[in-house]
Amino acid sequence: MSYIVLQMLAKVYSASTYGIDAYIVDVEVDIGFGLHSFVIVGLPDNAVKESQHRVSAAIKNSGFKSPVRRTTVNLAPADVKKEGAIFDLPIAVGMLSALGAFRSNILAKYLILGELSLDGTLRPIKGAISMAMAARDQQFAGIILPKENAQEAALVQGATVYPAENLVEVIQFLSGTKTIEPVKSDFENVFQAVSEYNVDFAEVKGQEHAKRALEVAAAGGHNILMLGPPGTGKTMLARRIPTILPRMELEEALETTKIHSVAGALVSHQPIIATRPFRSPHHSISEAGLIGGGAFPRPGEVSLANNGVLFLDELPEFHRDVLEGLRQPLEDGSVTIGRAKTTISYPARFMLAASMNPCPFSPKLQTILN
Repeated sequence: MSYIVLQMLAKVYSASTYGIDAYIVDVEVDIGFGLHSFVIVGLPDNAVKESQHRVSAAIKNSGFKSPVRRTTVNLAPADVKKEGAIFDLPIAVGMLSALGAFRSNILAKYLILGELSLDGTLRPIKGAISMAMAARDQQFAGIILPKENAQEAALVQGATVYPAENLVEVIQFLSGTKTIEPVKSDFENVFQAVSEYNVDFAEVKGQEHAKRALEVAAAGGHNILMLGPPGTGKTMLARRIPTILPRMELEEALETTKIHSVAGALVSHQPIIATRPFRSPHHSISEAGLIGGGAFPRPGEVSLANNGVLFLDELPEFHRDVLEGLRQPLEDGSVTIGRAKTTISYPARFMLAASMNPCPFSPKLQTILN
């Protein structure tokens, strides 16, 4: 595809997440004279730096003319670390706008985000619901994102969501040659449709004392420890605790969905978490896996269990430092992860259920007891 170069600078609005909330990122693309180069500035991580290869291939394979000049991309604010492939689409759109593929004044109306394949198709992203909230709060006319994330983003009341399948479709929409119908979602109906559990506390026969204890703990929001030999039904009972907790409110569901979306834990056919989460990590889990953390902090199991149940099976097998890390979330209902240049807090209000086997008796002690 050929076009006349009308300008050499373009500005596209995108977004990224900080904790479970989103903030606006200005993607500025400048195409200048000089030897061919492609530089991304603004504290990009490796995934963002590698976008130059994905973007160049996607532009070429979509039938557009790829620039062979000095290309500079700035991600502002420049003092905040950027991560992930979410900026592929806005960078590609900015490059084509700078080359004059379509009028650039329309870019101020939309929040654009998405990961590109080499053939120009769009891949799903993380944190779509948080970014849709940011688009609504900043009064953008709409948000353009991959089709797989459309139902999730459309749950935000007041946000206009335009789903796209590939780069060509986005450019045609921005140039006015194609119409994309915004996705609409009935929050109440979607919420009701996915609010059923696949297990039920009423399925448990017998175990009257254990069931009574769990009912009292669930009614008061208390933590509980189940002690008994293997095979007595501790895990079976624990899995059914969420079914006797109060039904999730809409605000709880949105908060829980934001956490799972940012962590990339949302199921594709379920755009919202409408049942109370049940998380059961293995006892070999690390402190970062349970509490959250990493080079780029991510929610841990305590946050993924927010508004639900965290079940620790074989409690004594967990490492001591992992169990010590539960102190803050249990007391404060949140967890704060500190790094050299940033501090992030995640919600972590959950009911803790744990189980363990009785300590084995020594033969001598068993003889004395008998």
